[in-house]
Amino acid sequence: MMLNDKTTLYHGSYVVVDKPDLAMCRPHKDFGQGFYLTTSHEQAVRFARTSVRKAIRRGELPTDTRSGYVSSFEFFKSGNLTIHEFATTDASWLHCVVAHRKSGHFVRELESWRDFDILVGKIANDNTNLVLTVFMNGGYGTIESSKATETALGFLLPDRLQDQICFRTEAALRALEYKGYEEILCQN
Repeated sequence: MMLNDKTTLYHGSYVVVDKPDLAMCRPHKDFGQGFYLTTSHEQAVRFARTSVRKAIRRGELPTDTRSGYVSSFEFFKSGNLTIHEFATTDASWLHCVVAHRKSGHFVRELESWRDFDILVGKIANDNTNLVLTVFMNGGYGTIESSKATETALGFLLPDRLQDQICFRTEAALRALEYKGYEEILCQN
């Protein structure tokens, strides 16, 4: 399992996040609404830069903003937390991502993940977005068919994907200890 006790985790954003708030987290992300972290510092840096660009486009930051932030946390595993890790980018992972991104699909599977405090797996990043969009729009066949799933998985190149860890409950957030932040210079 990639999420072990005392694992250092990173969160890239256009603000310093020292106290995660689930109410501030956007719904319809890969593993649902939650606070997303990664074990990859490089990925967090990229996400901080992307987050700044998106916030500028949405009008949430001034156009001359030149910094983002990587907040770091240490995870302290509690025996009470329920954690599901997707070991690979298989059909189960793909269906979870689609179920959270697009309402009304893979409803039975969505129910099976609902009660987990933490979901762990590969990130569906900008490089995979086209494949996921085509899949969700039926471009590989009927969205819930095994043929469409197999075709989409064949295009994903999972060995190139980094991890993401979604802390979905207050209990999960209590397992994190804030360690500090790093300012990341951005070129807009």
